Amino acid sequence: MARIILSTAIVAGFVTGVPLPAGAQAPKSPTPAPVEGIVRAETVARGLERPWGLAFLPDGRMLVTERPGRLRIVARDGRVSEPLAGVPAVYASGQGGLLDVALDPRFAENRFIYLSYAEPGERGTAGTAVARARLGENRLEHVRVIYRQQPKASGAIHFGSRLVFAPDGTLFITQGDRNQRDGAQDLSSGIGKIMRINPDGSIPRDNPFAGRADARPEIWSYGHRNIQAATRHPQTGRLWTVEHGPRGGDELQQPEAGKNYGWPVITYGAEYYGPRIGEGTEKPGMEQPIYYWNPVIAPSGMTFYTGDALPDWNGNILIGSLQPGLLVRLTLKDGRVAREDRYLADLGERIRDVAQGPDGMIYLLTDSRDGRILRVTPAAR
Repeated sequence: MARIILSTAIVAGFVTGVPLPAGAQAPKSPTPAPVEGIVRAETVARGLERPWGLAFLPDGRMLVTERPGRLRIVARDGRVSEPLAGVPAVYASGQGGLLDVALDPRFAENRFIYLSYAEPGERGTAGTAVARARLGENRLEHVRVIYRQQPKASGAIHFGSRLVFAPDGTLFITQGDRNQRDGAQDLSSGIGKIMRINPDGSIPRDNPFAGRADARPEIWSYGHRNIQAATRHPQTGRLWTVEHGPRGGDELQQPEAGKNYGWPVITYGAEYYGPRIGEGTEKPGMEQPIYYWNPVIAPSGMTFYTGDALPDWNGNILIGSLQPGLLVRLTLKDGRVAREDRYLADLGERIRDVAQGPDGMIYLLTDSRDGRILRVTPAAR
């Protein structure tokens, strides 16, 4: 497949990512100190057990997943519903469980929602799966699995998984390598890949590997370690992600069709016990990240901010950090990260998801046994 080189694009104040020239090293985060007094966080709801994914309904209520396997509706005043019936059985162990939730682009017409989760398999194995269902009054109806990661693997880590709809209605599914590293480079495996499917589970004909006997047709991009942050650019519609590195090497990416993002052959991270991984930080035919973190931020959840409550943030990327636990803001210029700022470190919370509400405010999920929904607003002056 021919390598596509993108030029810089600036659309209504937003920029697309620009791939680095061959042989260039990605820019590293300067690890800025957290900023105080700019924003504050107020609790909207609490009592959620390990909340993972958040999606706003058209009436302002929120769908929230809990990793042990529960889906709840949170009212605008913070009241938390009983768990909805009909949620698929999940492998709730380690990093596994019920993960992301997304609304169909035509939700107002069909009331479809999509759930990603760790699906149990035979002999203790599990794999990332996606189910589609119609949202009823207190339950999910017509539940159908539309995607299953193959092969399933043993262990309880690296499932991904975020769900992002493209402007053409296709669905991106981010995944992890399930601690089966070599699988991320194997096109016959669903391990360590971003997948792109139609909402009914069928395969888009223009997927980069569709029709190849030696590759899974769902694959969009490969060589990924564990992507828990993904969003769509509000103007260009392009997919942006942040994936977990090991000890160092969290990566901001704009994954493109058919491209190889290097894991575990190249990485800016190292083993938790010390040694380097793979062959270095670059190799021909493998893509560089737009930006990377070392030490890590442990990314989970991201969005482009388009609201008016914080006008200076308009067009910026917001990313949740599990470690050290804060909100990361990236300002972009000419397709690159021009500035990084960090906020809300004083909360001492692991931030699992980041979303913009219909009121233009930023909402966060905190990852704990008494998880909260937080609303981020400008600090009082």
